[in-house]
Amino acid sequence: MCGIAGVLVEAGRPAPEPEELRAMAALLQHRGPDGYGFHVDRRCGLAHTRLSLVDLAGGAQPIGNEDSSVWLIANGEIFDHRDWRRQLEQAGHRFRTHSDVEVLLHGYEQWGQEFFARVNGQFAAAVWDAAAGRLLLVRDRFGILPLFYAEVDGAVAFASEAKALFAGGRVAPRLDPIALQQVFTLWSAPAPRSVWAGVRSVAPAETVVFGGAAPQRTTWWQPDLRVREDGPRSLADAADELEARLLAAVRTRLVADVPVGAYLSGGLDSSVTTALAVHAGAELHTFALRFEDAAFDETGPQRRVQNLLGTEHHEILCRESDIRTHLPEVVWHCETPLLRTAPVPMFLLSSLVREHRIKAVLTGEGADELLGGYSIFLEDKVRRFWARQPDSEARPALLGRVHDFVATGEQRSSAMWRAFYGKDLGNVADPFHSHRVRWHNGAWTTRVLRPLAPADRELASPDAAVAALLPADLAHWRPLARAQATEIASFMSPYLLTSQGDRVALGHGVEARYPFLDPDVAAFCNGLPDGWKVRGLRTKVVLREVAARHLPADVFERKKQPYRAPVATALFGPGPADYVDELLSPTRLRDDEFVDGKAAELLVGKARRNAGRASEREAMALCGLLTLELLRDHFQRRLPARTAELRRQLDRHPPTVASDQRAAVARPHHPSP
Repeated sequence: MCGIAGVLVEAGRPAPEPEELRAMAALLQHRGPDGYGFHVDRRCGLAHTRLSLVDLAGGAQPIGNEDSSVWLIANGEIFDHRDWRRQLEQAGHRFRTHSDVEVLLHGYEQWGQEFFARVNGQFAAAVWDAAAGRLLLVRDRFGILPLFYAEVDGAVAFASEAKALFAGGRVAPRLDPIALQQVFTLWSAPAPRSVWAGVRSVAPAETVVFGGAAPQRTTWWQPDLRVREDGPRSLADAADELEARLLAAVRTRLVADVPVGAYLSGGLDSSVTTALAVHAGAELHTFALRFEDAAFDETGPQRRVQNLLGTEHHEILCRESDIRTHLPEVVWHCETPLLRTAPVPMFLLSSLVREHRIKAVLTGEGADELLGGYSIFLEDKVRRFWARQPDSEARPALLGRVHDFVATGEQRSSAMWRAFYGKDLGNVADPFHSHRVRWHNGAWTTRVLRPLAPADRELASPDAAVAALLPADLAHWRPLARAQATEIASFMSPYLLTSQGDRVALGHGVEARYPFLDPDVAAFCNGLPDGWKVRGLRTKVVLREVAARHLPADVFERKKQPYRAPVATALFGPGPADYVDELLSPTRLRDDEFVDGKAAELLVGKARRNAGRASEREAMALCGLLTLELLRDHFQRRLPARTAELRRQLDRHPPTVASDQRAAVARPHHPSP
């Protein structure tokens, strides 16, 4: 992975300055600690910080085409680049590097922006076509890599992370109250909104083109979960094909000019991924999280899989004090309030990876969304079953089997439990029926925020924001397909792959690679019948068939333990409070324009009296409050000093690419239709 940033100005305005690009690059050094470069001409400036994984000696960016009329900066990997390179060279294109992402440059020259939909990769890229006078910003289909932009004063500034926009000086770090309401409800703000006022996110599978009267936004892919008529005829055949596609995806993601490791949680997804990597011949380093609190720990299953597969294994222990200590730095990298502390242990895990000089890791994210692995899918199934006989006592009791990792048996049979999951029970035609309980639960936390004006409340509603990212005919899909698509759009792409993925991995210069999100794997999984994903209350049925070929039953049939981390007890439990007391003081809360000071004070006071013991909703609200205050502290109080220090760090090293063409005249070029 890398960091990208740049500025496009309207014709006739002053050209971007190299100093502005250096300032933006300085705030992205963690994404690309192996070098940086820039290109600037009369209208556009591009900056790049590099994490070198392929073509270590010659893959520096920005990269220009043969006559320097088109320039590229990209973050990510193109896994089928060798095939595209052969085709493009046969068509007459000459490559400057052996970098995988250079195919995006020449592919755009050859086929235009439709080429982005053809490649197998995880990427965020910017293409500056000087002759056509247009800038293209694009993200991969699942939004694995971030990309933000802001239009201000006759210019467009863009960057992998918002902090680089702020460092460039054209954009101020002001929070968006509508987006904050969405974060406290959904855990993230759906694209194109971000938590920063005036800063927009390029959506997954979207290309945004600047250079005309208004930006042109094109969505070039959406998940298609219609069952394939030409698909496998039996579960065994489906397992054969899934195994073959997964193995191919793992093999391509093991290709690099540096060692590649793997995250190993002990669960089904990471165990299968690691087993296939070993099957492919990789001498693998695996990395695992341990928790001091046994309620969150999976050390036993992790070591069981590691012993079976014989990997070189590394572990890191996470204590509640570690969560409290490292939360501020995680908020700096995530650039958003967090409703959970789960990103913090993942940040510690990536530090362990980097400590062992590994720059890329395989990880199992995506399997739950594609194959029905989450409890939310079972919950929706049980609630629909219950809705056929609303007075039944037995049917809602099945929810206790779905959520047996939370609460006690007595609580799971209580009237409160029944009322919680029985909300809107009969509204099964609602396209978002599967997620209503979660969204309602999340919305409880917004009581610590100041209420929005009536017009803004409608904009903050999850319905319209999530629906805009999904196919228009979602209401006509099968219930499981609806739930999967909603989970991908509302949770996986904007939160899981971001706050628990890209941001905390790249915080230590580590690239996460996702075999389950390979386009061929995803397309195959999306087209499978529901019964090969979820059968009764058994999840990921076809993946367990694959796992049975590589792992023993005690591994692949082990009940899923959701990844969680301590929240309120970590923030308010024994030990030094440090910044927590300061940021959540009554004075600070009352002075925050986004916070309902009275409601926040009551909740914080209760948590302090109870040494952090709190309900799930209370813990989420507390974490959201604290991380909101941390966010404001980082970006509205301390940003100038941190920017200056990071700029000093960057200036210790010369750029690897320094192209200044502000006086040059671009030669004509037009991509093929």
